[in-house]
Amino acid sequence: MPRPAIEIQALKSDSFGRISLMQGDAGVFVRRDLRHVPWWLRLPAWWLARREARGLRRTHGLDAMPQLLGWDGRILDRSYLDGAAMYQRPPHGDLAYFRAARRLLQRLHRRGVAHNDLAKEANWLVLADGRPALIDFQLVVLGNPRSRWMRLLAREDLRHLLKHKRTYCPDAITPVERRILKRTSWLREAWFATGKPVYRFVTRRILKWEDNEGQGPKP
Repeated sequence: MPRPAIEIQALKSDSFGRISLMQGDAGVFVRRDLRHVPWWLRLPAWWLARREARGLRRTHGLDAMPQLLGWDGRILDRSYLDGAAMYQRPPHGDLAYFRAARRLLQRLHRRGVAHNDLAKEANWLVLADGRPALIDFQLVVLGNPRSRWMRLLAREDLRHLLKHKRTYCPDAITPVERRILKRTSWLREAWFATGKPVYRFVTRRILKWEDNEGQGPKP
């Protein structure tokens, strides 16, 4: 009979659950536990975790992305990726990192998955060997990769990657990439006009989050 998993380290704990590094019989993995979520947030917390599980099922087998190990409606287990967030291990001047990151996005989008939360540096990992990886699939959108909607979302994913490239490898931005960065979509304008103010109000005023938009602690 398998032994119960043991928590090694709490990685994050907020109103939508507790994320922990766990040790089980098969090795180290990451667990999102919703059992202690306040009653009034259980439905959105479940919806986000379910969405993550669906996204991880769609990306099963892709390298440099978590693999879904289990989801029972209260606990989501995924494989552990040995790396640090982009803001913790900045890829300054590492053009190979951004080339590999763009290929990683292409593989993701071919599966009909848009990550939809790549503006946050916390969702980009720099693995121990220097390669890029993606985590946090709670806001993924699934669909036909050839549809107009999915192509729009894929372009937004790419724009966010190019923003990070502009930060860490500014001299390597190509003319085509500059045009992509300058050409904002109606989706971005709608988000900044309507969705983002609501997001900031809920996270900062109600939930008391201050995570600098996922970019790490402010200096």
